[in-house]
Amino acid sequence: MSDPVLPARLVPLVEQFDFTRDRLLNRLRGPLMDSGNGTEVPVTPLTDEEYRWEPVADCWSVRRKADGPGARATVLVGTGEWGRDATPPPHPVPAPFTTIAWRLSHLVEMFTVRTDHTAGGRTLTRDDVPCRGDAASAVADLERSMAGWHGMLLGLSDADLDTVGYSSYPHGGDPEEAMVDVVWWMNQELLAHGAEIALLRDLYRARG
Repeated sequence: MSDPVLPARLVPLVEQFDFTRDRLLNRLRGPLMDSGNGTEVPVTPLTDEEYRWEPVADCWSVRRKADGPGARATVLVGTGEWGRDATPPPHPVPAPFTTIAWRLSHLVEMFTVRTDHTAGGRTLTRDDVPCRGDAASAVADLERSMAGWHGMLLGLSDADLDTVGYSSYPHGGDPEEAMVDVVWWMNQELLAHGAEIALLRDLYRARG
């Protein structure tokens, strides 16, 4: 079977997503990562301690539900023993600083639920997505959720890209946006949070 022919305007978005996905996963797992100029440099796998490291007071993170939410959070979202600090709108100002664990959980939730609300049953919410207390499970969930999103992208047509409300993701403006804008936005989410996670890894390595 031949590979699907993507709409021309989707090709650079998928290529950007693929590059960013691979760079982030390598940054989290090692043993080598792209330094940014094509040079491979060694990197150690993300540890549980680093995953939940709180570099400042009152971080938002993932926590055992039995312990309750952190400072300025009112709920722990996600299914399972662990949950991610959150609060209904309006969100705290200034925004709490978030750990690698929080940022990974956030990415997993967005990719998982948005994929369901474009190519699935359109029923999932953030409370249906597992939240992990350990780094290895979180990274595996991230890879799985991004694979689902990638597979959905490969099935989009030009007409789909122009369809307003093609994604019915319930925690954003998707119902009022064309699908091509949602695809662009998710690339920006991955780029932004991937850069934040990389910086936190650098700070953790240089701490103390």
